[in-house]
Amino acid sequence: MASSTSAAPIGLALLGAGNIGSAVVAAVQRAGERYAARVGAPLEVRRVLVRDTSKARPGLEPSQITDRIEDVLADEGASIVIEFMGGEEPARTYIEMALNSGRHVVTANKEVMAKHGAALLQLAYDRGVRLQYEASVGGGIPVIAPLSRDLLANEVTAVTAIINGTTNYMLTAMTQQGAGYEEVLAEAQRLGYAEPDPTADVEGIDAAYKIAVLCGLAFNVDVAPTEVDRRGISTITARDIAYAAQLGYVIKLLARARLVDGEIEATVRPTLVGASEPLAKVDGVLNAVQFEGDLVGRVMFEGPGAGQGPTASSILADVLDVAQDVAQGRKPLAFIPRRKLRVRPAEEHEARAYLRIGVLDQPGVLAAIATALGDEGVSISSVLQYESEYTGGDEGTAELVLTTHGAPGRAFAAALDVIRELDVVREIGNVLPMEG
Repeated sequence: MASSTSAAPIGLALLGAGNIGSAVVAAVQRAGERYAARVGAPLEVRRVLVRDTSKARPGLEPSQITDRIEDVLADEGASIVIEFMGGEEPARTYIEMALNSGRHVVTANKEVMAKHGAALLQLAYDRGVRLQYEASVGGGIPVIAPLSRDLLANEVTAVTAIINGTTNYMLTAMTQQGAGYEEVLAEAQRLGYAEPDPTADVEGIDAAYKIAVLCGLAFNVDVAPTEVDRRGISTITARDIAYAAQLGYVIKLLARARLVDGEIEATVRPTLVGASEPLAKVDGVLNAVQFEGDLVGRVMFEGPGAGQGPTASSILADVLDVAQDVAQGRKPLAFIPRRKLRVRPAEEHEARAYLRIGVLDQPGVLAAIATALGDEGVSISSVLQYESEYTGGDEGTAELVLTTHGAPGRAFAAALDVIRELDVVREIGNVLPMEG
């Protein structure tokens, strides 16, 4: 649709033209007049970088397509570069090249922003341009903008999030259907919620990238993804789900970061969440991010965390925001260099815990386990015992489900080393943190 504004067009260059890139192109063409009215100038897609230039691209002319980043950067009319490539390289290099050329950049790349965000944001400020990355964390959930504006007066002390739709779908299915991990993974892959290689999702890698990005935003602290204490959901069984329900909990893969005595704790862990807590009710492929601030208290943003439409929505919001700056000649705000606080290792994290332990069904078992825990200062809160008829285990065995009061990770690790060596213990099935 033609625009009624007489201002010069603001040129866009796209790095990638997959599902989300195509959705952005279609939206710019379909809603061109509305966007122009909001920005004060029309948007124009000028160049699109792709791997295969022979492939037909709906809505694009062959003259707009290239497989060379040099062609993109040679177009002086393209003032905003939008990166859809994913992965660390060459995306990071191309973003850096675009910033160095004096162009604004919008990206949804969580890996690049988690690993290199601080350096790239500093570079953007040094070059007098903007680097926007709303879609890198919450997909369709507005997270970065509220943190940068609406919660600016608050000192954020904690972030707790469900930020991977694949694992949230799988855990929800296990909870609602009573199904096992492998069964729901196959279903998620069939429905397109999980990749053929689901490792990044189910092992918490994707969520670790996102919580690292959120640490920079919430606390202005640079946290590397490798510093996040990470564990995925592949060890969660249908029995864990059922036991959690009997205790009044649901299991969610929580990405969590908090300030503790001037240091950072950052984790991605399957966690028992109290069934009455708001995060416990975030089901299916929905995501949610919860912040705790000194003035506002606890606030939560919930919505679709991935997919073509939600991600394109976040990207276009950033594009329109930057385009308004370009149209009105506004300069970027100052970039405050990131702090580098100590990131606490897992052994220093204090939490309550859920323990599932396979044992021989005989007298003295619980006493031996309680002694091992007590010797390390871990206090038991509750105990449930399930016979082999319920668990499907061998005759003469049972499963103990214990919950504990809060204790440091090192205390749990030391106690579990002792418990693992007890003659009456067959296996330590799972150890999960608890919240709520």
